Amino acid sequence: MSSATAVATPVRAATRGVYAAFILMGFAGASWAARIPQVRDELSLTPSGLGLVLLAIAAGSIVSLLLAGQIVAHFGSRRTVTAMAALLGVSLSATAIGYQFGVAPVVIALFCYGFANGGWDVAMNVQGTVVERHLGRAIMPRFHAGYSIGTVAGALLGAAAVALHVSVTVHLMISAILVAIIVMPAVQAFMADEPEDLEPPVPIDPVHAAPPASRVARALATWREPRTVLIGLFVLAFAFTEGAGLDWISIAMIDGYGVPATVGTLAFATFLAAMTIGRWFGPGWLDRYGRVPVVRALAAVSLAGLALFVFGSVPALAFLGVLLWGLGASLGFPVGMSAAADDPAHAAPRVSVVATIGYCAFLGGPPLVGFLGDHVTVLKALLAVVALLFLAVTLAESVKPLRPTGQAS
Repeated sequence: MSSATAVATPVRAATRGVYAAFILMGFAGASWAARIPQVRDELSLTPSGLGLVLLAIAAGSIVSLLLAGQIVAHFGSRRTVTAMAALLGVSLSATAIGYQFGVAPVVIALFCYGFANGGWDVAMNVQGTVVERHLGRAIMPRFHAGYSIGTVAGALLGAAAVALHVSVTVHLMISAILVAIIVMPAVQAFMADEPEDLEPPVPIDPVHAAPPASRVARALATWREPRTVLIGLFVLAFAFTEGAGLDWISIAMIDGYGVPATVGTLAFATFLAAMTIGRWFGPGWLDRYGRVPVVRALAAVSLAGLALFVFGSVPALAFLGVLLWGLGASLGFPVGMSAAADDPAHAAPRVSVVATIGYCAFLGGPPLVGFLGDHVTVLKALLAVVALLFLAVTLAESVKPLRPTGQAS
């Protein structure tokens, strides 16, 4: 075997492992989201009540993300994803059973689900940037396309489960088992997160030199980097745009357009399919036109789709709206992750900071849309996304590529 082949083989194996991590995470999330309308009805929740229940996922994610940089740096992305996949499977199973007993078990299970989701997210993105550097070309959007493929599969399976009157418990239990038994062995092919020469040992003069900064100090310093914080706000805007679709499209279609639950779930699947298309073809757009022009153009597409969805008046236009909305929202999160990891020596803490800020959208988004929905309907409440898309356009300059040896300005 040639040396080139010997080097390429672990990269290919790691690439497959990263795809598996993204796909199965998306599958799990969409499996849950596809059954939100049935859980809402079983628990007799108002839009604001549902928003507060969904807040548990975001709260768990934020707690996890605050720790994720240190967890990944200490244990590595492979062991982190393995542990978080196990926790996610358990928490999704607990949700499947707990919703029959009231709101409290669901909130606890969803908090644990969010915790697992946050740690898994940072770890697989860190490993994705490692693979991207070894390949020498943009591939992160395609990893996120893998996530979207998983969400489409989960949503379609959810639509089938609704149409066939499969219980929420059976559906989510099967999904949880599939996630655990597939992703945990797949990620064992992950590569080392940091090459040994990224942070060489610093000799310490016990008399004249202070010891090097600890990992905690470096992580805290990352929060003071203007570029990193701006990228985080950029990701927050797109995460809000994406998250509003994930949480509320089915509800808005069912309540706003009067369609059956199966059709509402299919609209959700259409949104996810559009995101998949955008993420699959995104690397070519990014390589040809650059990050900033592409994300600004897609923000405009998402605005157009959102307008069609809210004001379309008939289901056919609403479906066209979710298609454009999903396409426009597709690249914001992966581009932000790539921008955060431009300097490999600081990838883990910066990805953690950016993901933490971005996930605040999931913390504030569900209750905001829910409370607005109590007053103006969920369909009209989704207009709150417009303000975040304008923020994304304003902050797009922050994702310009940074030289690997550079520092955040």
